[in-house]
Amino acid sequence: MTPLNANRQKKRGLTASLLIMPATAFVVLSLLLPMAILFRYSLNAFVPGKFMVDALTADNYIKFFTDPYYASVLFRTIRVASICTIFCLIIGFPLAYVLARTQSRFKNLLIIAVVLPLFVGNAVRAAGWMVSLGNKGAFNQSMIALGFIDAPIEIMYTELAVLLGIIAVNLPFMVLTLQSVIESIPRHVEEAAFSLGAPPLKMFLLVLWPLSIPGILAGTILTFILAMNAYATPVLLGGPKFQMMGTLIYGQFAQQNNWPFGGAISFILMTTTLFLTLIAQTFVANKK
Repeated sequence: MTPLNANRQKKRGLTASLLIMPATAFVVLSLLLPMAILFRYSLNAFVPGKFMVDALTADNYIKFFTDPYYASVLFRTIRVASICTIFCLIIGFPLAYVLARTQSRFKNLLIIAVVLPLFVGNAVRAAGWMVSLGNKGAFNQSMIALGFIDAPIEIMYTELAVLLGIIAVNLPFMVLTLQSVIESIPRHVEEAAFSLGAPPLKMFLLVLWPLSIPGILAGTILTFILAMNAYATPVLLGGPKFQMMGTLIYGQFAQQNNWPFGGAISFILMTTTLFLTLIAQTFVANKK
């Protein structure tokens, strides 16, 4: 590399660094700094009547992992997030493929139809599911009218209701992520596989799926993180007895005023989410 090219590359690197400095400073001040303060709170002691006492103790973390109730909430959150992610992938991939490959003049309208639910808050969508899944809701009343059931099915305030609500919330993110990646895959690659005699399933497994791995990885990570941190949907569709990590954290901060324990639960949730995400990313990368 000539000295002139080296100087140009150095200037470009400096320019890029200057461009990302505002965003980096914003993230540090608005996210990392509060998280560091919260972590410090999680090491404090909670004394009823005194709110929070300065200390350096791991009692809050020990309390979480030694109490079967809190461990069950963590495992329930992981289970719900995993199931939602898998179903979002199964349902979202065909829809994303149709959006990516369609030549219809209504393609933009189809994409808008996918994006449109994102304009409605999670609480409003959960309220819609409450109307649909209740004992006197649209689903049960339709099944009774058609003669399929004699009495309403108890769906509200169950894990099934929470799963349906979270899948509905996260599905657009999966579809849009996959659609952008599938669009970048040349169509002639699929046509070449068919011309060589590959049936649709074999083409999907050996051609389309491997080339879609970046979108699959991004979509699953996004939906998994959103499901792990869900709050409004579990509260409204699961009821007070159905606890996930998001509702548990809210209860410690807003209802119990136990900020040290709430901070500890927050960091356990964040660490678990990052750990499982890294495992999934490593597994998918090794399968490429």
